[in-house]
Amino acid sequence: MTAKKETAKKRPTRKNNESLERETESNVLKIAGMEQAEKANRTLGEKVSEMVAAFCGSMVFVYVHIAWFGGWIVVNSVLAKYSFDPFPYTFLTLVVSLEAIFLSTFILISQNQETRLSERRNHLDLQINMLAEQESTKTLELLQLIAKKIGVDCEDKETKALLEPMEPKKLVEQIVSATGENTQN
Repeated sequence: MTAKKETAKKRPTRKNNESLERETESNVLKIAGMEQAEKANRTLGEKVSEMVAAFCGSMVFVYVHIAWFGGWIVVNSVLAKYSFDPFPYTFLTLVVSLEAIFLSTFILISQNQETRLSERRNHLDLQINMLAEQESTKTLELLQLIAKKIGVDCEDKETKALLEPMEPKKLVEQIVSATGENTQN
């Protein structure tokens, strides 16, 4: 066999790449659809909170506040005849305090929504990982049966350990023990 034919065999075919691309695109669209459905089911308060939080996290918000505070100080310090809140700007302090209360509430509502979505994604990841582990174990069992059938000895400690069922509770206990994490508050 020529080197050119060997290289061609090693490269993924265009057909396989297209198939993989279609499969990943399908998965991405499914996840995007689930997230769009979640967004569509938000309450009015959650939608408003998300918009407020998005605006507060922008540079436009910073620029508006620079202009607002700068203008307030200029009007109340430099343009004394138009002054309505003289130094130390007590009314400005009140307004900013009220703004902080409302903004923090909107941001917390928005973060709660994001946390729920993130927890759902984490749960989905966990389920997929557990399914993949079960599939790998089944594949290993089948490979072991094939090896036995053709007379290959594959009895070793590692294989036996990998064939044992995974116990998520034990894994969590190991993680907690290894990290020194305290699960009790």
